[in-house]
Amino acid sequence: MGVELIFRIAGIGLVVAVIVAVLKQSGRDEVATLVALTGLIIVLIMVIDQLVTLFDSVRKLFSLY
Repeated sequence: MGVELIFRIAGIGLVVAVIVAVLKQSGRDEVATLVALTGLIIVLIMVIDQLVTLFDSVRKLFSLY
């Protein structure tokens, strides 16, 4: 799922960048900031989920806990 995750993150980044650009052009800077923050939070949740999976795999590999 490595490449798939990278494409998802890139897709979210592109969509957020377009939305932010459109909102800034229309003079809604506050909403553009919120959209960018929301995109960042979504990506962080995706990455944290993968980190949890990684730590579980390492824990099982070395028989910790």
